[in-house]
Amino acid sequence: MPQSIIVYTFKTGPRDEWRRQITAMVAEMNGDPDLKGRISYRVLKERNGDRYWHVASAVDDAALKALQSKDYFRRYQAATREISGGTVEVIGTETMAETDFRG
Repeated sequence: MPQSIIVYTFKTGPRDEWRRQITAMVAEMNGDPDLKGRISYRVLKERNGDRYWHVASAVDDAALKALQSKDYFRRYQAATREISGGTVEVIGTETMAETDFRG
């Protein structure tokens, strides 16, 4: 299962607008029949700061490629680079162990 953590610090632009863009992109993913049940995407923000982490998991490489082919995702990637001043880091990860959680 391909997994990534995207890390950056918000540096420029209206914070409320960035939050709206994140919410809109996640809504696009949720409504996309090509991705339904194939991609997990979670956006986390530091409570008292400007650091963000996006945690993405895909059932397989084909699901990841489907996401990357979407125009709305490409626009979102460009916006992420812009608000971070070009300092986006993408870290490929693998799960070593995890708890059961059904929250």
